[in-house]
Amino acid sequence: MSDNATPLNTNTDRGWRNTRTQSSMPEVYRSMKIPKSGSTFRKFLAFAGPGYLVAVGYMDPGNWATDLAGGSKFGYTLLSVILLSNLMAIVLQALAGKLGIVTGRDLAQACRDHYSKPVSMALWFLCELAIAACDLAEVIGTAIALNLLFGIPLLYGVILTALDVLVILLLQNKGFRFIEAMVITLIGTVGVCFLIEIIMSNPVFGDVMKGFVPSGEIVSNPEMLYIAIGILGATVMPHNLYLHSSIVQTREFDQTEIGKRQAIRFATADSTIALFFALFINAAILIVAASAFHTSGYTEIAEIGEAYHLLAPMLGSTMASILFGVALLAAGQNSTLTGTMAGQIVMEGFLNIRLAPWLRRLITRMIAIIPAVIVTAIAGEKGTTDLLILSQVILSLQLSFAVIPLVKFTSDKKKMGVFANPPWLRALSWAVAVIIAGLNIYLLYQTFNGWL
Repeated sequence: MSDNATPLNTNTDRGWRNTRTQSSMPEVYRSMKIPKSGSTFRKFLAFAGPGYLVAVGYMDPGNWATDLAGGSKFGYTLLSVILLSNLMAIVLQALAGKLGIVTGRDLAQACRDHYSKPVSMALWFLCELAIAACDLAEVIGTAIALNLLFGIPLLYGVILTALDVLVILLLQNKGFRFIEAMVITLIGTVGVCFLIEIIMSNPVFGDVMKGFVPSGEIVSNPEMLYIAIGILGATVMPHNLYLHSSIVQTREFDQTEIGKRQAIRFATADSTIALFFALFINAAILIVAASAFHTSGYTEIAEIGEAYHLLAPMLGSTMASILFGVALLAAGQNSTLTGTMAGQIVMEGFLNIRLAPWLRRLITRMIAIIPAVIVTAIAGEKGTTDLLILSQVILSLQLSFAVIPLVKFTSDKKKMGVFANPPWLRALSWAVAVIIAGLNIYLLYQTFNGWL
């Protein structure tokens, strides 16, 4: 047995084609100890962290356009859609964490160990395509932020994002906790920026609260429905499910039923709390757009650059635009960090190969940067906007190919043993999977119909 091979729970091994798998992200696998004694809160703090890396994908630059469009065009009405999409994300991320904790496999490894090789390779290709697409949105978002804040041309900004590979290598050599600390710091930066933006925009509190209550107009108004589907369909990022199922295994929890139940409880609490931060930030973008633009008659704001330039005159302070740009830069850099990690997990999990960390991450980053550089060099800012739209379409195509296997695996008693989803959770998770698939099919239809 190789050094990286990890014995799995024999009660759940019989449901897989392959009964043994290498550990996910071996350089940090089970590298962080969970205290055997002490308070529950102390143990939770030792487990907290992976959820924030996952939450990054729910506040990346790819989500900003839909939030800006929804707030400027329809005020606070679509806040209920952001809330609903966040609740669905909480369910799916809890399942992803449970899969990794119980089986010792991340979602990529689970797919490889369950499906035939042709099916597994097809899923790998689709997943790599989705990660590249997601990376495009993050790379372009970071480049736009650098352009808005410092006047750096988009092309140079795209190239600069390759430096995140060096940042990850430096931090991971110091321990996985350093990566988590950096990500949490950047999330905090985004949160503080938008908290100040909300205070400056002075929204009507009662109207904001009403926005969290679902309205029948969302379904009856075709334009509102389209943006709502865009928010719902693009919120759950497929790479987050692969990422979460891997990084929960950085904790050295007991490989017993009691130890795994405790780990599942802590992992679920961690991701749930972190996703509420993502809910605040997405809601804050929409609230600022509604209070600054919608109430002033600017109802067609969907471009990030346009919002940046209009915030200062609308709110009467250049600080408003600067804070918006800083938040965008922090969100974009955070997303490129976690996207690169997800690329490593997917490549290793599906292909069962090991590459040097620097080479693996460089390959992942180049897959995103090369198309962005080419399009930016040829078509400029207009081309990057079109590329952002295309990236969201590709993500929509791939999402169900990650969600459905996740729900299937965690509902299977042969694979999960006593940890298999109970009937109520099975019904809820399949309902979420069907809703996401249906909404993405509709969104794709509308997108391609608009192109034709």
